[in-house]
Amino acid sequence: MAGVILMFSRSQFKSIVIARILFLCIVVSLQSVVGQEFGHAEDAEEAVRWYRMAAEQGDAAAQFQLGFCYQHGTGVPKDAEEAVRWYRMAAEQGDADAQRNLGACYSYGIGVQEDHRAAVRWFLIAAEQDDAEAQYNLGYCYQHGTGVLRDDRAAARWYRKAAEQGSAKAQGNLGYFYYHGIGTREDVEEAVRWYRMAAEQGLAGAQFNLGYCYYHGTGVQEDERVAVRWYRMAAEQGLAGAQFNLGYCYSNGIGVQKDGEEAVRWYRMAAAQGSDEAQFNLGHCYYHGTGIQKDAEEAVRWYRMAADQGLARAQFNLGVCYADGTGVQKDAEE
Repeated sequence: MAGVILMFSRSQFKSIVIARILFLCIVVSLQSVVGQEFGHAEDAEEAVRWYRMAAEQGDAAAQFQLGFCYQHGTGVPKDAEEAVRWYRMAAEQGDADAQRNLGACYSYGIGVQEDHRAAVRWFLIAAEQDDAEAQYNLGYCYQHGTGVLRDDRAAARWYRKAAEQGSAKAQGNLGYFYYHGIGTREDVEEAVRWYRMAAEQGLAGAQFNLGYCYYHGTGVQEDERVAVRWYRMAAEQGLAGAQFNLGYCYSNGIGVQKDGEEAVRWYRMAAAQGSDEAQFNLGHCYYHGTGIQKDAEEAVRWYRMAADQGLARAQFNLGVCYADGTGVQKDAEE
């Protein structure tokens, strides 16, 4: 008798897509007056010439710009050590952009030996001047105990300062903190508020988490159509979790008209990024010919990928395929 092939149930879906997206990258943020684009190489070279003249006279803004140019090879050969030298000059004069970027260089060991304590010191100096990216990075350091003792309350405090200045990454993380009660009270409505701010700025992870909240009615009235809308925004930015959830919604007609082919399309995108759940469901689609031509060998291939990542359901289905000789040579031992 043929084995029973498993597929995610809707209840399983609700449990496995719990919001897991958190933006935890220290960013070398080069905004403010930096990163000017030049139409031609000679424009960049000319800019560097003038920056250098001003920088050598002690102008902090010019020193910062010159450091940026050296870091990115704009109008001058890329030279991380020279970038750090100019950043340091500007930072010691109180330039917050330079202080933050110097901290990032220490974080990553760019042009200087990696030193997380030094990174935190420069982030703090810039953060106290209300540099939002430095505040965000300092929040990250406190959250993870990078260069400083771990302190979730301090992390939440710095994320809030950055979030209130409009930092989308900080808004996303502050929403996550409120959702889980990390370093602050648990408050799902407040989480939704911050997720929305970040999502409206285009932050994919916040769009995903906001979709999750609408799907479950967590901190907001349940609305599957709105959930799909936010999942789609995140999915179109390449977020695998959102691609998987959007595929599932199409597969089951949740918040959108049921469409097996569209489900397969989104599962495939997520599966190609390594999502074991998407690989599993894509295998299921091939096994049953749902939204795509039936292909047992292709089903086995996707089940195997998910199984190799440790997904129990995929391992079970792969075992069934070997037991039945479906898409693979029958092998009871395997």
